[in-house]
Amino acid sequence: MIGILSAFGAAISWTYACFIWRTHTQKYKSTDINLIKNIIAFLVFTPSFINLSSATEFKYIFILLLSGIIGIGLGDTFYLKSLQTIGTRKTLSVETLSPLMAALSGEIFINENLAPKSWIGIIIVTISLFIILKKGSDFKEENSSFPEKNNFKIYAFPFLSVLCAVLGGLFSRIVFLQSDLSPFLTTEIRLLGAIIFLITLKRFKINFFLKNLEKKPKKRFLLSIFLGTNIGILLQQIVFKTLPIGIGWALLSTSPVISLFFARNEEREITKKIIFFTCFLFFGLTLIIL
Repeated sequence: MIGILSAFGAAISWTYACFIWRTHTQKYKSTDINLIKNIIAFLVFTPSFINLSSATEFKYIFILLLSGIIGIGLGDTFYLKSLQTIGTRKTLSVETLSPLMAALSGEIFINENLAPKSWIGIIIVTISLFIILKKGSDFKEENSSFPEKNNFKIYAFPFLSVLCAVLGGLFSRIVFLQSDLSPFLTTEIRLLGAIIFLITLKRFKINFFLKNLEKKPKKRFLLSIFLGTNIGILLQQIVFKTLPIGIGWALLSTSPVISLFFARNEEREITKKIIFFTCFLFFGLTLIIL
């Protein structure tokens, strides 16, 4: 039960945070935003290193650092770039691929064989999410950085984000299956990996853009870091610790439905079709959970 509740909590946290982050992607580089949010989140969770024992095998630390580099360092940068270029709902629509990709990766690499009803549920969730968000594919993003003719290029960003996120999650799941490390500690090690990667990528040049923000936007950004990065990744790690990656990711993927209630500036009418497929989605989740 804790894994299920954590998944829904993470989805809510990420959805709120991504709308805040998107408002800053028009002014600042995605790498700058990702680096600053990870540094602040890392500092908040620094006490978790108290639980790091000298007996902890280096291979687990290495895998988690790699998970952070791929899933947070690369994945979140692609995600923020996608928010900048095509908007929140379109980004999340591409991320409907993540449950299937996660389930397949679990099946292939760590032998997490799901029951037939779970596969049916994951397929239902994927289809439902795509149809729900397809309704948002015909609105024009007022701040899109690329013209429509470059659709292939701009949709590469969310796809790479999904791929990196799934790989990062898979590495975390491997560590949890083989060790007793806590979600707090694994969150901190993953953040450290992302920070090392991004600082190297930026050649140690950090843009402290927070000092340029007014008081209210700064508070909202800090809140988004706490919810989206600290709480969101921590809850995600709890999901990876307690649930097979395919099932966990299907539950985490409810963010697009939640986004319907946040995307006021780019929203469409919530039609009967959307309501129907939202119910269909929760039917799929029920098959997965039970």
